[in-house]
Amino acid sequence: MSEVFEGYERQYCEISAALSRKCTSAALLDGEQKKQKVSEIKSGVDDAESLIRKMDLEARSLQPSVKAGLLAKLREYKSDLNNLKSELKKITTVNPNQAAREDLLESGMADTLMVSADQRGRLMMSTERLNQSTERVKESRRTMLETEELGVSILQDLHQQRQSLLHAHSTLHGVDDHIGKSRKILTAMSKRMDRNKWIIGGIIVALVLAILLILYFKLRH
Repeated sequence: MSEVFEGYERQYCEISAALSRKCTSAALLDGEQKKQKVSEIKSGVDDAESLIRKMDLEARSLQPSVKAGLLAKLREYKSDLNNLKSELKKITTVNPNQAAREDLLESGMADTLMVSADQRGRLMMSTERLNQSTERVKESRRTMLETEELGVSILQDLHQQRQSLLHAHSTLHGVDDHIGKSRKILTAMSKRMDRNKWIIGGIIVALVLAILLILYFKLRH
């Protein structure tokens, strides 16, 4: 449902309830007090008509699936407003004396007031449901915002973990490079050591042969 429509609807229900109370009290007044009360009721009726027009424009601007339900509600509000106008008309046309006051309490008027009160009771219940719906919407939005914040926090954590993994990968790649270089150096050193062993072995053999030759010549002489 449109939040704009809900706002107008809530205002109308409050005005309607207030007008009903004023109509009931105005019927029991006389003179200037009654005129002042009637003036207040007329002003309230004008405000209610303005809200009805705003609700009508707002409902007709919405999608058909939503518009149908809102227009049905609007018909009830228009009927309620017509009842209020009828009550106002009766108040302004009656003779302000005791007999007129008793006429206001006749069964026909009592039935009309009962019907209006029943309609306004339904309107107040609708207002209460609207308030509850608004609170649920606010709670849903608050939950959605909290979920969004949690999602952003998780994404940030995942980004940091990804950076850490990339850094660790780079470090491991560097370690692999160093290990490869160290392996090459060790291989080269091993080859040099083998070469040096053969050179030392050759030198030892040459020395042994030289010593044997020297001994041979000395023993001969």
